[in-house]
Amino acid sequence: MTSVPTPFPEPARAELRLEEVLGVLSDPLRLGIVRKLLLESPDTDRSCGWFEIDRPKSTLTHHFKALREAGVTRQRQYGLERRSMVRIDDLDARFPGLLDLVRDWKP
Repeated sequence: MTSVPTPFPEPARAELRLEEVLGVLSDPLRLGIVRKLLLESPDTDRSCGWFEIDRPKSTLTHHFKALREAGVTRQRQYGLERRSMVRIDDLDARFPGLLDLVRDWKP
């Protein structure tokens, strides 16, 4: 029997605020997380380990939570694992062109 993923609270599409989205994306690590998801896994949610970021788990938890609370990503719990994906449809509807800028950003 497969378990049903448990979603975490997130703002509704209409509640997404540009200043919060831009604020959370102003951090280079979070911007890199979102860009990697957009370029390499736009249709599949991914766990923290998939990103291969050499930071303490508590730091990564903070960054993923910030992305979710701003409405940039959606997080679901699969057993002991949390997975994230970009809310592409919601962000494109609210802020057309924003995700194109993120995809095209060069570190």
